Amino acid sequence: MPDAFTPKPEHRFTFGLWTTSNPGRDPFGEPTRPALDPIENIRKMAEIGAWGFNFHDNDLVPFGAGAAERDKIVKNAKKAMTDTGIVCSMATTNLFSHAVFKDGAFTSNDARVRAYAIQKTMHAIDLGVELGAKIYVFWGGREGAEVDLAKDPVESMKRMREALNFLTRYVKDQDYDLTFALEAKPNEPRGDIYLATTGNMLAFIETLDDKAMVGVNPEYAHETMAGLNFQHHVAQAMEAGKLFHIDLNGQKMSRFDQDLRFGSEDLKGALLLVRLLENHSYVGPRHFDAHAYRTEDAEGVWDFARGCMRTYLILKERARKIDDDPEIRALLKEIRNDDEKFEALIEKPGKESAEKLKKAKLNPEELAKRPLRYERLDQLLHEVLMGVRG
Repeated sequence: MPDAFTPKPEHRFTFGLWTTSNPGRDPFGEPTRPALDPIENIRKMAEIGAWGFNFHDNDLVPFGAGAAERDKIVKNAKKAMTDTGIVCSMATTNLFSHAVFKDGAFTSNDARVRAYAIQKTMHAIDLGVELGAKIYVFWGGREGAEVDLAKDPVESMKRMREALNFLTRYVKDQDYDLTFALEAKPNEPRGDIYLATTGNMLAFIETLDDKAMVGVNPEYAHETMAGLNFQHHVAQAMEAGKLFHIDLNGQKMSRFDQDLRFGSEDLKGALLLVRLLENHSYVGPRHFDAHAYRTEDAEGVWDFARGCMRTYLILKERARKIDDDPEIRALLKEIRNDDEKFEALIEKPGKESAEKLKKAKLNPEELAKRPLRYERLDQLLHEVLMGVRG
């Protein structure tokens, strides 16, 4: 029976074709289940309540497929979309699987490889737009190095910029309604990947020819791998107006890229992330870039997918209870200690405000005496999370 935590298209949940079709392969073991046919995959996503699907070019159209095969697959995908109402919300390019990209795509030392990477991306953009995608993600899986002497990192940044400038110009010349989102990762599969964090990406975007067209796609696992606080990186992107897309999953800190079911690790962090997205009215896709455990069969994959969406909705409800709790609200008000006089001075820089602020009587010893009741606040949050409060 449907309940309050049953996903619906209005929740804007999405999955990549590569997520639910993952066959359970890892670096030490062969597949444990068959890969799912992409058209079947699209239909099943719609059946379980997803709003949209995403894909790498070769998730849908096999590498090397001819024009006739491509057109047949696209026709079948469009029919599945029409039949079910599911949308294609995002597309991207696989620039990491084929051996040609063994030393990078846009940052390869070989100009012919760089040219091929841009060529492949243009074809993939055409494919994404044909299916209705409005967001195009770039993850530089091989854009990095194991031997730093072999690649000049300054030159690599220049090459990355040239590629993105070329592609933003291509999109504008084609009059496509498309924005770009850059996805950071610190390592794996390369020893070190260029532009390793969301903060790196935000700085890099400012150097592009059309920075307004480019935002970021932070992934929970990628920032967590580096021991960073994912919520903080998402908040910076939101405040800058650059959160175009987001990848949700689970991850243990400092491990390999696990891509676990959303909320299966660090439940408090997942709760605060959902609260951040909902309270700041994030309207983009809520994309689950995760994989079912190798132990699962085909039905277990859909248990995993349902679990991602259900957990998000449960955490959304828990976040609302946090914000509605009168004691939590009172504690937050006390901790903030708003002072309109000083806020007005700080918010209005200039000579007059500077003079007033310099003369203001502010006693650091007295200010330091004010307790901040974070222990009680955090305990209340945990009690709401554990379902014993609210």
